[in-house]
Amino acid sequence: MRKQILCYLITFSINAFTVAQQSGNPIISGWYADPEAAIFNRQFWIYPTYSAKYEQQVFLDAFSSSDLVQWQKHVRIIDTSAVRWAKRAIWAPAIVQKDSLYYLFFSANDVHPGEVGGIGVAVSSSPAGPFKDFLGKPLIGEIHNGAQPIDQFVFKNSDGEYYMLYGGWGHCNMVHLKKDFTGLLPFDDNEYYQEITPQGYVEGPLMFVRNKKYYLMWSEGGWTGPDYCVAYAIADSLKGPFKRIGKVLTQDARIGRGAGHHSLFRNPGNDEWYIVYHRRPVGETEANHRVVCIDRMYFDRNGFIKPVKITNQGVQKTSLSKK
Repeated sequence: MRKQILCYLITFSINAFTVAQQSGNPIISGWYADPEAAIFNRQFWIYPTYSAKYEQQVFLDAFSSSDLVQWQKHVRIIDTSAVRWAKRAIWAPAIVQKDSLYYLFFSANDVHPGEVGGIGVAVSSSPAGPFKDFLGKPLIGEIHNGAQPIDQFVFKNSDGEYYMLYGGWGHCNMVHLKKDFTGLLPFDDNEYYQEITPQGYVEGPLMFVRNKKYYLMWSEGGWTGPDYCVAYAIADSLKGPFKRIGKVLTQDARIGRGAGHHSLFRNPGNDEWYIVYHRRPVGETEANHRVVCIDRMYFDRNGFIKPVKITNQGVQKTSLSKK
């Protein structure tokens, strides 16, 4: 009996150690979606949508971690009381640090032609908030090139200029942001809205540079269905042209459905990449029952992204490397 108890305790200890060394999926508890991934002050940060009906979706939470395993929740970093023009449906945040301030870009009101809403900007001296409305109005509040002003992603180019990609309804726009984020700058052709929509695009754009190549990623399919997924393209320049290469994140019906609307961590100083995304747990049919997960993302020798394997285990405990 004593031998059996000892074996049980050893097995339990090994299992507990293994669990502590992996994030598991989902990585945060609760219904969340559309995660934005960022690294501030040597910590990993996730800014997701609170996944609920639009009338209840009136705030944003944030989560921070030093190792991708243990996460601290920062409650209601912004809500509609801080944004007079936003009434409901706050979602898909994007965030950048500039100088000593943090700028949170968000979508609000699920705007349609003639309605008030769109993409807003909030500011804080801390990545944990609280954030306050920066402009007192939407940064982009109208439909341009057929793109609903949602799902924004802010990208700092190698020249130090900031650009924003955004768009729903199957259209993706790029805009050039003023240095103080108070408005837009025209492109060389004096146009403010450059459409860069790749084949198959639906929503959720993201851009990064690796080995001097521009990668554009986006979500395809319907967000409530099993066909929701992530695809990508590669170009030699900021504005493309972006030719679709293929899908990199899809569901595994045994693990989770509708995997999409993602973001990325790259561990500074090396080439370790992590994809943060949402999916619907097996057996869940409610549209807003989505959870945030994380898995590794790899490239092949030619720079193409390998298909991501979604897991229940998540990723190994990881510390930020020094640049």
